[in-house]
Amino acid sequence: MLFRSTAAGRAGRAISQERITIKLLRLSHLHTFESLTTYRNYRLLWTGNFFSNSAQWLQLLSIGWLVRELTAGSSASVLQVVIVGGLSTLPVLLVGPWGGVWGDRVDRRKLLMRIQTFMAVLAALFALLVASDNELGLSDQLRVGLAYSYVLASGVCLAIAQPMRQALIANTVPPEGFGNAYAANSLSITGTRIFGPFVGGILIASLGFTANFLVEAALYAAAVLVYLPMKTPFQRETPTRRRSPIPDFGEGLRFIRREKRIILTLILLGLIPNVVLHQVWFLLPVFTADVLRREADVGGFLLSATGVGGFVSSVIIASIGFTFKKGPVALASILASSIFVLLFALSPWLLPTYQLLPALVMIGLMSMAQSHYRTTAGTLIQLSTPDRFRSRVTSLASYGQGFVFPFSILVGILAEFSGVVTAIIVLGLIGLVLSTFFTIRLGSVRQEP
Repeated sequence: MLFRSTAAGRAGRAISQERITIKLLRLSHLHTFESLTTYRNYRLLWTGNFFSNSAQWLQLLSIGWLVRELTAGSSASVLQVVIVGGLSTLPVLLVGPWGGVWGDRVDRRKLLMRIQTFMAVLAALFALLVASDNELGLSDQLRVGLAYSYVLASGVCLAIAQPMRQALIANTVPPEGFGNAYAANSLSITGTRIFGPFVGGILIASLGFTANFLVEAALYAAAVLVYLPMKTPFQRETPTRRRSPIPDFGEGLRFIRREKRIILTLILLGLIPNVVLHQVWFLLPVFTADVLRREADVGGFLLSATGVGGFVSSVIIASIGFTFKKGPVALASILASSIFVLLFALSPWLLPTYQLLPALVMIGLMSMAQSHYRTTAGTLIQLSTPDRFRSRVTSLASYGQGFVFPFSILVGILAEFSGVVTAIIVLGLIGLVLSTFFTIRLGSVRQEP
């Protein structure tokens, strides 16, 4: 008996050691940065996207706090802050789909470079305007109007540029590298959400708003320089330019509606994180100032925390891939994100002595769940789409973001009259109800590999 017991113990230890060895071998073969190290053109794209995304997050932080400062004491201050945050998404409704058609008819790289050059010039001009507005004697309301105009013009450019960046991923890596490449691209988005707001908040507190917009312009210019040597070896099909864009647009719609219903489902599902829950980011300046009683530097820290959460999610996916079916992961991610939004609204009371800590943790976890959804859904969409449709399908997949602006008006009114905490709780409850409903009803998504 003693021999048997000893032998069994040895066997158990051997099995445990074998399991540990297997795990270590797996860890030694993590492919977090595989697409970056393997494909030079993708590496250039990733770097350019890093600069561009940094500029976008810097703008989101800067413009929100600028409007907050200009409207301080106004009865509609909260509403105006939320509106300026959502305004950048409005052009997606009008421009986005046609930008996708354009991207499937021309050289995507060249188109992206032209747009980024224009955005660099636009940011530099706005920086000069902010620097000289006192000398010009502009009223605060006129300055707010100019901020709105700047955000709207940037939004038009972004509505065209964003689908190009996504489609170019599939043009710089082969199909077997899609999952890793999209996860690594998410790293550039989430990483810049750490870097941009963190630095931006400090710059606002120390140097003022002009410095932020000048840095934004420099980042767009740097992106253009990086895109210059990039090639697109996997861009296989380019339709003729002479064809009317309207049939091309209709062709993209028919592809989604008839051939790939899962894409349409994911587009509708994406309205929860991209329209409803996304409003929390626009409310951050108000939440920081009115609830936490802190300034722009802390607001930058909170927005950076969303980047930390997203970064962790992207590292996990890029390292180990999709260990579970993508469909259930997408549904679970939205459900979790809604729960964390609710907890973020209540965070000042979770740990009253250290209010900032639970706020940072909860908004980071919210962003982690959202990033998991976006990477998962984006990979599914790109794997389901031929190259000749990629820009159109990507732009249509982003179309729902255009509803952020009209929804932000409602959220701003709610926050103005009921308070920012109540508004965030309502957003979390809407997300929770909708995500629960979709989880129960969408069997096709739950089964998607």
